[in-house]
Amino acid sequence: MTTLIVTAVEAESQAIGDLDDCLVIAAGIGRTNAAAATTQHCLEHGNISAVISAGIAGALPDSGLGVGDVLLADRCIYVEEGLASPDGFQDMETMGFPLGDFTGNQVPVDSSLLAQVQEHFPTGAIATVATCSGTDEQARLVVERTGAKAEAMEGAAVVHAARRLGLPALEIRGISNTTGDRNLQQWDLQAGLEAIGTAVESLISRLRP
Repeated sequence: MTTLIVTAVEAESQAIGDLDDCLVIAAGIGRTNAAAATTQHCLEHGNISAVISAGIAGALPDSGLGVGDVLLADRCIYVEEGLASPDGFQDMETMGFPLGDFTGNQVPVDSSLLAQVQEHFPTGAIATVATCSGTDEQARLVVERTGAKAEAMEGAAVVHAARRLGLPALEIRGISNTTGDRNLQQWDLQAGLEAIGTAVESLISRLRP
């Protein structure tokens, strides 16, 4: 059986490298690429036992995360899906339109996989955004809507696609930057890539068949 590891770009896939019994792919940036590639490779390969969304992410305000840290998602949250109303943002649960067999905008990661590895990694919610937070206002908005510690652009879509296929899935991220005012952000892309490479290797080694 094979674990499918879904990244957004080749630099992330290369940072992870070749791992036994793993198929590492660069799906492209954003949730559409992520969901489509996850589905495509699961169906074409036919022997996928688990799916991991992996790559770099931005640390959100007051998360306690720094560049080079790692975050394992205990849930993946779509940020934009919902309604902007005069009374504030309404997520899909409030609107009464389900996105799937889960509550509102929160896509659950697999509880069995999470239980096997969560003691070895910092955990928290990871937000899946269509628009990254380049202002303090936007970064705070993401935190208010989701309570997330980090944001990226694919995780919820990968986990959601795997869930529809009946496959267990997780999301794990290496922190490459802070969010907020773009001119004040701290960036170290290499540190984020090195963090995710080490983290995924450790994660895979700890997952029991």
